[in-house]
Amino acid sequence: MKRILLIQTAFLGDVILATPLIAELKRLFPTSEISILVKKGNESLLENNPHIEEVFTFEKSKGKYKEIFRLVSRFRKYQFELAINLHRFGSSGLITILSGAKKTIGFDKNPFSFVYSKRLPHSIGDGTHEVARNLSLIKEFGAVELRRPELYPSQANIDKVISYTGGPFFCFAPASVWFTKQLPVEKWIELAQKKSAEGKVYLLGGKQDYDMCERIRTSVDNGQIINLCGELNLLESAALMSSAARNYVNDSGPLHIASAMNAPVTAFFCSTIPEFGFGPLSDESTILQVKEKLSCRPCGLHGHVACPKGDFQCGVDIDLSQE
Repeated sequence: MKRILLIQTAFLGDVILATPLIAELKRLFPTSEISILVKKGNESLLENNPHIEEVFTFEKSKGKYKEIFRLVSRFRKYQFELAINLHRFGSSGLITILSGAKKTIGFDKNPFSFVYSKRLPHSIGDGTHEVARNLSLIKEFGAVELRRPELYPSQANIDKVISYTGGPFFCFAPASVWFTKQLPVEKWIELAQKKSAEGKVYLLGGKQDYDMCERIRTSVDNGQIINLCGELNLLESAALMSSAARNYVNDSGPLHIASAMNAPVTAFFCSTIPEFGFGPLSDESTILQVKEKLSCRPCGLHGHVACPKGDFQCGVDIDLSQE
């Protein structure tokens, strides 16, 4: 198989969870040229990946349908033999079927999947990991059932964070797109007080997360906590996390960065549950969630901007005593 197109235009974490499929395709078809389409802003995650020939970006801000037809026009020139769509939204399905690929594969939840050459079920909630679901799409070619995601920080990325790595340290990634996926700030403060007695604590995130992390830092204010929000790019953060004594994350993108670096990690699951299939894949990993069975949990696949009940018990009641 000479040319293969992979489509994953969802969130940052979804792109990371697509990398095992890329690696398997390259293992199965070592002479193939593998291209991938991702949402604009996520392409930096795939820098230095030796299995990828080319990364395309979908820029929805330029107009969804204008972008679709720009990409389709370009893809048709490549004459892909296989197009695999991991995304379940209509735009990606449309790109898949119009790409000109000889064979198309994807999940049956996509509204255009009825036109695919082959479509498979995407069942959430039975404990199957998302990586395993993705790899099921190429099972017919001999793919393994599960393998760890992969990221490839460059030497420049490693050099950027080397000054932070002297002595024991911990990385915290307190923010998430969804509020109910975030361990409450008060809990992060409690954890920061404890872990800063053992070493430095680096708070990671984007510029938009700075104020939240600054609240954590100033609440402890012992000189051991450093707010790096907006200071590091994704692969630099990955390089730093790979050397941490432990990483603390929500059910969000940084969890999957930790998995990709096989870094020690503790993942907090508040409104969502590990059975959805987005848990850590590091050799050394722990999941913390409320011990009590709550009738309202999970309250959705992606979480909410606020707790529907108003008490956020699934986050507030997580016990940090063992950390």
